[in-house]
Formats: sequence, structure tokens, C-alpha cells
Amino acid sequence: MPSIAHVLVAAGLIAACAAAAATVDNAALPAPVRVPAGHELRLWSIGKGEIRYACRQAGAGGRYAWVSGASTARLYDVYLREIGWSYAGPTWKSVDGSKVTGRALAVAPAGAGHLPLQLLRAGTASGQGTMQGVSYIQRLNTRGGAAPAQPCDARREGRERVVGYEADYVFYGRR
Repeated sequence: MPSIAHVLVAAGLIAACAAAAATVDNAALPAPVRVPAGHELRLWSIGKGEIRYACRQAGAGGRYAWVSGASTARLYDVYLREIGWSYAGPTWKSVDGSKVTGRALAVAPAGAGHLPLQLLRAGTASGQGTMQGVSYIQRLNTRGGAAPAQPCDARREGRERVVGYEADYVFYGRR
């Protein structure tokens, strides 16, 4: 049986790892998705969700492509407690009822099969709570979520596929 000292050391290591995961080195990120100076990290979350894609005709020449549609995700803190949701808009809503919408500013590649990294400017916020005062949102450390690898052509037009993904959503406010 472990001693109380071992349990305390283990708990301290878990807390230290959780705190380390909740930091972002913006200088190490691709320039397009860096948050401007004068803003500080307010909330770091893990998003686990899905994106719905539809096979559609995309532009002239009869070309077809998987077009992203609705996306939803649950947001978790560093201890994997549910703290909110992300859905169409894009919108992020906290369990405290506050919410914020975002407007995409820039993306940067994240590797094959993964959603791109993204920087969004916060727009409308409502409710008093976690999302009040958010100025920027980043989507980082994406895993999965890219358009399906299956062919998309005239025979498959209208078909839909749901693709799972995970990403860190990081919220900033003015200093």
C-alpha cells in the first residue's frame, strides 16, 4: 500500500502536468495563428467532437469535394471535467451559461488528416461568466477532423460523412 507521501507526490505531479498542458507558447506557433500582444490566456480546454461533411459540386468544371458543415464538440478542462460546448457559428458556450462567437482570421496547416490550426477573433459575447471578455480563440493541437478520404464525385453527391476530431481550444482576454 502506498504511503501518504507517495500519494501526495503523485497528486502533485498530476497537477503539475495539468498546469503545463494549460500553457501556450505563442512564439512557437505558426505566425498566422499567434495571438497578438496584449492578450493573456484565460481558459484552455480540450474539445472532442465531430464534423459533418457532404459531397457537393464545388465550383465550375463539374468538380466535387467534401464540404464541411455542422460541427459540435464537448469542451473539457485539464482534469477532463466537462466545462462547455462548441457548435455552429462558431460558438462556444460555458456550463455557466455565458457564450461567445468567433470570426475566423487565419489558419495554419496541422498535418495530413488533421483540421488546420486556427485563430479566431471573438465577436458577440453574452451572459456573465467564463466567456465574458474573451478577445481571441485558438484551435490548436488538432487530431483528426479532416475531410473524408473516400471519393467524392457525381455518383456520391449528397452523401454525408461524420468525422471525429479533438483539438485544444484556447481563450484569451485583454491584459
